[in-house]
Amino acid sequence: MKKGDVLILNNTKVIPARIIARKETGGKVEMLFIEQLNKNKFTALVKGKNPEGKKLYVKDYILKCFKEKGQYVFEIQNSDCKNFLDTVGLPPLPPYIRRAPDDIDRYYYQTVFAQKDGSIAAPTASLHFTEELLKKIKKEGIKIKYINLKVGVGTFNPVKEKYISMHKMDEEYYEIPDDTISEIIKARKDNNKIFVCGTTCVRAIESYALTGKKSGFTDLFIYPPFEFKFVDTIITNFHLPRSTPLALVCAFGGREKILKLYELAKRTGYRFLSYGDAMMLLKNNEN
Repeated sequence: MKKGDVLILNNTKVIPARIIARKETGGKVEMLFIEQLNKNKFTALVKGKNPEGKKLYVKDYILKCFKEKGQYVFEIQNSDCKNFLDTVGLPPLPPYIRRAPDDIDRYYYQTVFAQKDGSIAAPTASLHFTEELLKKIKKEGIKIKYINLKVGVGTFNPVKEKYISMHKMDEEYYEIPDDTISEIIKARKDNNKIFVCGTTCVRAIESYALTGKKSGFTDLFIYPPFEFKFVDTIITNFHLPRSTPLALVCAFGGREKILKLYELAKRTGYRFLSYGDAMMLLKNNEN
């Protein structure tokens, strides 16, 4: 990075979205909070047997489960959603981390610049940035700007269709402040580079480039071929096969190059996924 370049980060904050409840019979029900519907009602994904029509218990809280439009809806009988999650919610570690969330995950599964509640997963490429590193970047004259995209299930739903163009992304809400847009436009004008950290940031920035909307819901699915308007460099983790983030980096770096890079990562013992290693992809066929 050089003086005048811009680094874009997602300042979303992960909510304690994982909930472990008990039925009256004692059976366990695991839930992943998805969306708050009103003060004390929310939708969630459920692992385990169908809890519809049942009362569930989480410590001193009582929940009633029913279905609306094919989704599980939970109504908290004696609290509001925020208090409930803050009290009993756990860090929503991805399922491939096969252990229970620990207290330390509340710190490590959150970026140091997280501000706005709403995500059910961390923008994991941003976990590599410490406060010390951000200070060094600023000292070099690189401008750090933020967007906000609430990471939802759409980012993680695998591509199951035979043809990639048939996959539909779930909508996710994003906001891009005016000062971030101004710095992006200035960097373009001054021929400085725009470094975008994470696929969530890429989708927000490119959604704005396509629609001109600074906020709203985006279902943008980026896969080869795709013409990137504002992204010069992507900092990202290593992703799962058949995932939408992997399709995005293939669109940016070229499918064959990315697959060779992944083979190198496997041979040399890089870590994949949320608590894994990162790579930086440069545009215009640079190394």
